[in-house]
Amino acid sequence: MIIKIDINKHLFRSVFTLVLLIFTGCSRGLPAQTEFVLGTICNVNLFEKGTQKRYAVIFARLREIEEVMSANKAGTELDRINQNAGIGPVPVDAELIAVLDRALRYAEASGGAFDPTVGPLVKLWGIGSDAARVPAQDEIDRALALIDWRDLIIDKAAGTAFLRRPGMALDLGAIAKGYAADEAVRLAKGNGVKRALIDLGGNILAMGARRGGNGLWPGKSGAGGSMPWRIGIQDPRDNRGAYIGILQVINKSIVTSGIYERFFEDGGKRYHHLLSTKDGYPVYNGLLSVTIIADQSIDADSLSTSAFTLGYEKGRALVESVPGTDAIFIFDDLSIRLTPGAAETFALSSDTYHLDQN
Repeated sequence: MIIKIDINKHLFRSVFTLVLLIFTGCSRGLPAQTEFVLGTICNVNLFEKGTQKRYAVIFARLREIEEVMSANKAGTELDRINQNAGIGPVPVDAELIAVLDRALRYAEASGGAFDPTVGPLVKLWGIGSDAARVPAQDEIDRALALIDWRDLIIDKAAGTAFLRRPGMALDLGAIAKGYAADEAVRLAKGNGVKRALIDLGGNILAMGARRGGNGLWPGKSGAGGSMPWRIGIQDPRDNRGAYIGILQVINKSIVTSGIYERFFEDGGKRYHHLLSTKDGYPVYNGLLSVTIIADQSIDADSLSTSAFTLGYEKGRALVESVPGTDAIFIFDDLSIRLTPGAAETFALSSDTYHLDQN
């Protein structure tokens, strides 16, 4: 018997893949604002620069992006591309062309492990919705036959996007929130904000540095006593809010993909939302989660899915090919492996896990 998910409770309980430990610094502005947009709970904290107008501008922009890139709402530009699969090119906004172009670059770099045309498979499994189920093998085979990033044709000059074959469908769930987080920071900076924390359902972007500090990161504090944000990395085997260690960052995005984010159980087996474009089933490769630390959230978002799906060796190689990017790999044997930059800024606090130096 399939155990269905109560999507509302599940989102409030489960969307946050990272635990923000410290929002340090006196704030004379409005407190952090939270809205449900982009299919998740989004929290924006502008600290002393927080005004109703600034928050309104950012959340309005997030809703604009949702109206363009959501695969779950009828009438969005992404939906129009899907509806016209195999029929003809669709005129779309330049920002969607840019996101699709970035998605294709990651699809090529990952050998299709990241694939924006995964829509038929995502819809088939329905993970994260009340329709979650284990599909029959013939259903999976039909969905897999419709997945191929090379059949997404974008024409930058004409401003159009086209899926070559009927039944194909785009899903930007592994990149759109990253783009949205970068846009939120762009607007915050344009409105005079010096530091902010953007949390789009676990896609974290720590802008600037936190104020004050007490030597938590010796030798790396900024001017005026500014210090790095301290972000707890979720324990993938424990309840939400339990963390295995602390990452310290300034002007970085942190995104995690893991088997605990969205899932359902059937016959005592857990089926998570990170699906393989090779066999059509959730990926089980010894990884519990992958956390990416990057300059841009669109890269962190794309890479977290890509690296997890590829597995440790190929995933790490892909991460290390992107300048300014690092990763934390957590394995089911409770070991943790870090890229060099992550090793400098991550401190393990759990007695259950151990660092693997290999």
